[in-house]
Amino acid sequence: MDHFDRLIVEQIPRLRRYARALTGDVAHADDLVQDCLARAWSRRHLWLRKKRLRQWLFTIMHNLHVNALAKDARRPGEVPWSDGLTTASVGPGQDARLEARAIVEALAHLPPDQREAVLLVGLEQFSYAEAAAVLGIPLGTLMSRLHRGRERLRALTSGEGRPPLKRIK
Repeated sequence: MDHFDRLIVEQIPRLRRYARALTGDVAHADDLVQDCLARAWSRRHLWLRKKRLRQWLFTIMHNLHVNALAKDARRPGEVPWSDGLTTASVGPGQDARLEARAIVEALAHLPPDQREAVLLVGLEQFSYAEAAAVLGIPLGTLMSRLHRGRERLRALTSGEGRPPLKRIK
């Protein structure tokens, strides 16, 4: 294994974490990481040593994800395949797990552009400039998306952003 391969292998856990948070589905996340790694290895000659490898990989992943979303939007709707696992009707008693679940559900309700900004800065600890470069947007746009995403997350996790329940008589 050469130096480039070792550097990429070190980034796989971060790529998987971001992909799972981005897609909300383990199988899609694993496919996204696989596609990202295949693209990176096939185009390793394009990696500039002065550009951070992590940022380059996340840019590849972001572009692949955006392309997949656009492709899916053109296709007719599909019924997701159930993996046979059922979720408990009553959540665990631990507060931390409930809070984590609430955050994951709230992230799923964010618009994709806000979710990407929140995940890159909050979860993956990219600087604002690095996250903007990964997403290919100006710094001010990233900061705006990040602010709106964080505010929406606060509202969703505090119960403010949920629609009112319908009364049935």
